[in-house]
Amino acid sequence: MSQSVDFIRDFRDAQRIRALARQIQKEIRHPLRVMEICGGHTHTIMRFGLPQILPPEVEFIHGPGCPVCIMPKERIDHAIALAQPENHILVTLGDMIRVPGSKSSLQKERARGRNIKPVYSPLDTLKIARQHPDKTVIYFAIGFETTTPMTASLIERILRDDIRNVVIHVNHVLVPPPIHAIMQSGDARINAFIGPSHVSVIAGAKIYDEIAKQYRTPIVVAGFEPVDIMESILMLVRQMNEGRADVEIQYKRAVTWEGNVKAQEMIQRYMEVRESFRWRGIGDIPRSALKLRPEYAHLDAEVVFKELLPTEPIDDHKVCICGQILKGLAKPFECKVFGTGCTPQHPLGSCMVSSEGACAAYYRYGQLNRESAVS
Repeated sequence: MSQSVDFIRDFRDAQRIRALARQIQKEIRHPLRVMEICGGHTHTIMRFGLPQILPPEVEFIHGPGCPVCIMPKERIDHAIALAQPENHILVTLGDMIRVPGSKSSLQKERARGRNIKPVYSPLDTLKIARQHPDKTVIYFAIGFETTTPMTASLIERILRDDIRNVVIHVNHVLVPPPIHAIMQSGDARINAFIGPSHVSVIAGAKIYDEIAKQYRTPIVVAGFEPVDIMESILMLVRQMNEGRADVEIQYKRAVTWEGNVKAQEMIQRYMEVRESFRWRGIGDIPRSALKLRPEYAHLDAEVVFKELLPTEPIDDHKVCICGQILKGLAKPFECKVFGTGCTPQHPLGSCMVSSEGACAAYYRYGQLNRESAVS
């Protein structure tokens, strides 16, 4: 009989974490400047105080893997504009509600009486549409490869059930293009990556192969628990010591090389790659996002309500360094307004808004000390 795994106890065990830290200390020969692409990894790293128990040769560099953080102000302004007409209901995932646009946020617009509904699942849009047949329901879709299949599933249900009062504003983005942009900028100090886990469940670890080969950077796809991350650091150390730059999977309990092929096929059925997409704080990145295919233009809010949508790009507040943080060029505590003018209660930048944002992680967990790190 196989032993059951306690995913809390076994993957957060303090003795196991400390043993991995000692092994990393024993084996490390080169500085490891590792970018954890996913904001969920950033929160685990900070929550469990992993930098405090790792050798100083290991530096965590935070990446652009928070889908809320990278959403530019003009796209938030799109959502706000779509929520203005009395016969519109704007639906989106909860994290988007508080992200500041150029002049307002969905939260503020909701307080002013606009019909804006946060949901846990895109499929909740169908229920809202059936409850309000006299309204046009706009689903503001966000997320990386992780959440894209849910939007594709929503489209499939809309078509199957012949629902006429739902349109979709697609803001789905892809992981590899911003990593290429960061590595090609000439400013990156990164020599290894921790690959995102949820994205990889859908897209497969194969999507990082070109990055590893082109930039000679080892990549390990890691789970979200502290033991997962510590094991991944050890795997990266061993790759560096052996002069390898491969894509490896630590999170084998969920991630495969090919990923979820059925989900990938569903996405490709309804969406295609955009020529370019503007990332908050980073700029325009070619072929880094998705849009609806032309045959589904009748469901595309950017087509149906084109005349309502602003087109001018809008930069972040001058004192906000979220863009530098997303590119791995700065840490949150280097921002002049971190924790003072910018807090989770009153966010100035998007990295403080999201539950996956690096600034939010530093604000919440930044005071951990060595003794409390893995208890």
